[in-house]
Amino acid sequence: MSYFCERYPIIEKSSLSADIYSYTLLCPNVAAEAQTGQFVQIKAEGFTLRRPISICEIDKQKGTIRLVFEVRGKGTDKISRLNVGELMDIIAPLGHGFTVPDTLDGKAIIVGGGIGTPPMLDIAKKYKDKCTAVLGFRSFDRIILDKDYTKAGAMTIICTDDGSYGIKGTIASPLDEELKAGGVSMIYACGPTPMLKAVVLTAERYGVKCEVSLEQRMGCGVGACVVCACTVRRGGSKEQVLRVCKDGPVFDGSEVVF
Repeated sequence: MSYFCERYPIIEKSSLSADIYSYTLLCPNVAAEAQTGQFVQIKAEGFTLRRPISICEIDKQKGTIRLVFEVRGKGTDKISRLNVGELMDIIAPLGHGFTVPDTLDGKAIIVGGGIGTPPMLDIAKKYKDKCTAVLGFRSFDRIILDKDYTKAGAMTIICTDDGSYGIKGTIASPLDEELKAGGVSMIYACGPTPMLKAVVLTAERYGVKCEVSLEQRMGCGVGACVVCACTVRRGGSKEQVLRVCKDGPVFDGSEVVF
């Protein structure tokens, strides 16, 4: 798949929560090629390494992509200071995304943890009312995109660690309840590694296919530096080391060695 290294105009910017920002870029060539679950590498002025950010939404007709990220250091802080009308320097689209069938057979469950919530919004828009989104956050003030998921047609369940909103605790209980109800053909998940491991184990217990998007530190984003290594086991073979940026970031959950 083709990717591009260019500077694109920012046409929308908003703050979703403390230190979490949403940007929409006008980039028709990227939008035409991009798939749900892929990511971009953003250049922060004054920094050598780019920052990997998942693509939240793709609008092929308008030629736009939406990026949602959290400020976690000086690089992402620098990027967050860009405003509408300025240019964002990105390499995109990168990696392999989620498998979203043309014909929807059964329901889908989306499991998002914190800033792992954005990459799957386009999946909800495709499944609509055949989708349940189980989203976990630390507290009420960290909740993002819940209204976007609801607008897409998904039944949206919010969990908070401190019980300040929705269900108190992790995504484990509501996920189990949704799977018990039956009719689920696919689970998509992105978030912290312990959460992904728990989702995969639950999916295996119910015999439901699961895809996970892994979070890893990255250098180049195109598979050259091998910084973002992960271990998988395919087809009963021995463990092998793959690159999250090029071979992922999305993997069959049953293959990942957590």
